[in-house]
Amino acid sequence: MKKLTFLIYHKDYEQFLRDLRELGVVHVVENKLNQAQSERLEKLYMQWKQLTEAKKILEKYRDKKNPLPPNPVDVEKGYRLPQEIEKIQADAATLMQQLQISKKERDALIPWGNFDPENISRLERAGYFIHFFVVSNRDYNPEWEDLYNAIVIETKNSKTYFITITKEQDIPQKLNLEAVKMPEVSLEQLNTMIDQLNAKVQENEEKLKRLTADLPSLEAAIKEIDSEIRFTRVHVSADHVADNKIMLLQGWVPEANEQDIRNYLEFQEVYYIIEDPQPEDDVPIQFANNKFVKLFEPITEMYMLPKYNELDLTPFFAPFYMIFFGLSLGDIGYGLFLFLAATIVKVVKKKSLGMTLKNVLSLVQVLGASTVVCGLLTGGFFGFNIYEVNIPFFQNMKNHVYFDNNQMFELSLILGVVQIMFGMFLKIINRTKQFGFKHALATVGWFIFLLSFIVAYLFPVALPMLGTVHQIILLGSAILFLFFNSPGKNLFLNFGLGLYDIYNMATGLLGDVLSYVRLFALGLSGGILASVFNSLATGMSPKDSIIGPLVTIVIFVIGHAINIFMDTLGAVVHPMRLTFVEFYKNAEFTGGGKKYNPFRK
Repeated sequence: MKKLTFLIYHKDYEQFLRDLRELGVVHVVENKLNQAQSERLEKLYMQWKQLTEAKKILEKYRDKKNPLPPNPVDVEKGYRLPQEIEKIQADAATLMQQLQISKKERDALIPWGNFDPENISRLERAGYFIHFFVVSNRDYNPEWEDLYNAIVIETKNSKTYFITITKEQDIPQKLNLEAVKMPEVSLEQLNTMIDQLNAKVQENEEKLKRLTADLPSLEAAIKEIDSEIRFTRVHVSADHVADNKIMLLQGWVPEANEQDIRNYLEFQEVYYIIEDPQPEDDVPIQFANNKFVKLFEPITEMYMLPKYNELDLTPFFAPFYMIFFGLSLGDIGYGLFLFLAATIVKVVKKKSLGMTLKNVLSLVQVLGASTVVCGLLTGGFFGFNIYEVNIPFFQNMKNHVYFDNNQMFELSLILGVVQIMFGMFLKIINRTKQFGFKHALATVGWFIFLLSFIVAYLFPVALPMLGTVHQIILLGSAILFLFFNSPGKNLFLNFGLGLYDIYNMATGLLGDVLSYVRLFALGLSGGILASVFNSLATGMSPKDSIIGPLVTIVIFVIGHAINIFMDTLGAVVHPMRLTFVEFYKNAEFTGGGKKYNPFRK
């Protein structure tokens, strides 16, 4: 990366930014404080929120099976859609409120039946007053029928609904009851009103469904405002100098694009400086990996990006992650399923897949293929063992590649040792690159110390364990990690820090290596569960010649579907844990970088 500094006259600033955006290679350093104080940016964010909320609402009403034919894209109409949707939803809210009130009144009228409230008013004008009461069955007094002309209308749910017809208005006080206030419309009128309200609610929903044809316009408006937000964020990030006459802007450009930016700036009335980054600079990161390693970059980004001046560990953990996934899933059939499923999706959805999803599917293919290869070590195929089949090809393969449980356990530990040692080797390179070789001497000492034991164990003839040569190697490596762990500090402090480092290594390394046993455990547990589902499929099926096979197939498919999901989840997460904890720690990965994000449309 190259560091850019621009000085632009304030009247030329906006046009300069638009040209810079068209060029599309400069990562502009944004000023978060200026952005937080920008009223223009705040309004754009609010507008963006309204548009995205409108899109969510229309997506709910879109018929995904039979979508409406899209209308021609009209960005201005896209900006107006939130107001239209808001008006429709406000009308819908009012209608729903009226509907709830009407339904409540209808529920209150149902026990009394359908009658015209005008008749009640006519009786009152004639001097007869009708009161409506609801009491529990045990509180109803039959004597009221003689005293107050009480008439029982209905008895329902332990309640008695009755009316009184008298020339007296104070019947509620005499009965010590509260009269029920009746609606001013009949039950028939309420039902008609409810039907009309439901029709209006349905009409509002149809309006929203019709608006789904304008989703392309809404998406175009969202894209435009996204671009405007990015432009405004950059616009307010410049510092005002020379009495606000000059705008100071900083950015970054990849070395590969340096000449492009120089060619452009030569014809602009802009003062600029292009220089190398300094150690204190927060330089953006741009990966430079091959096609295979690019598949694993999303895994790297899930944790954090490396700093500009440290190694990108993606190429170094990618092969390990692939193998770890295969060992954790550990079933040939499951691996084939993942590989074929990803392949079919890529073929069927070839035209509609984005680049990101294509890379994810390619990664699934790679991991599925790795699972097939690693599954050959144990021979598991959907819970069955292919090496138990009396076929010469499988028996011959068993003699060459089969690993029993003890060997799989040992393989997990060996892979752990290899990756940890490889991590320490990368730590040496990383420290040398960042601080100089003298800061890597202590790690060199530990690497030689541990490697000597591995070599002595594997090749005792060449290097006898704790023999004279081995002791000299151990002494030399001990001097390095005891007295050169903190270059520039005094001898006694280095020695004290070295002793503390010995304690950390003795306790930490053992735990790190044992963490890799999970690779063996996950593969073993997945295989056991698969065989259990096979036993259930055959053991629980009835003996009926038609139903029996159907039950067996159903249990087999459901059981293995559950097992594939759970095992795949574990095969993703646990190798990730080994990568980000054990490997990253021993490689002394610090991270904290930010991704190169050029200013462009």
